[in-house]
Amino acid sequence: MSIPKAIVRPALPSDLRTVADIFTHYVRHTVATFEETPPTVADWERRLDDLTGRKLPFLVAESSGMVAGFACAAQWRPKPAYRYTVEDTVYLAPDATGRGLGAALLSALVAGSTRAGMRQMIAVIADTGSDASLALHRRFGFTEAGHLVGVGYKHGRWIGTFLLQRDLTPGQPE
Repeated sequence: MSIPKAIVRPALPSDLRTVADIFTHYVRHTVATFEETPPTVADWERRLDDLTGRKLPFLVAESSGMVAGFACAAQWRPKPAYRYTVEDTVYLAPDATGRGLGAALLSALVAGSTRAGMRQMIAVIADTGSDASLALHRRFGFTEAGHLVGVGYKHGRWIGTFLLQRDLTPGQPE
């Protein structure tokens, strides 16, 4: 059985219910995000409006006509000097992993952030014991910038984070 090719495209307001559902799974059942309360569709609408207004990418991967994952790049920190640095977010529907969708989303996110004039992309990856997200980011040129131990507490345990960084200077490989 062949896996249908994914289409990566800008997110639309009509995609945000599925985006919210995908993220809610990770909030409730994993430590991949340190969020403890799932954002509402209205929260996602505000985020889409904010990122679109800043010309930053908010993308979805569509497979067989269904949204199977999303990615976005948001300002790393609120201080003005960080305005050219973004943090990436990539999440897939639980049944959509292992099909190359994360790579398709991250590739498009790096390209879109570069086109938007960003200079650095930061990945904050929970130290869950799984290497999948770390491996994906390393494949796209991210290098480890630090490891924070026990900085988050969720689902009854302390979790650390890995910080990875990628130069977005135009001309760098995607």
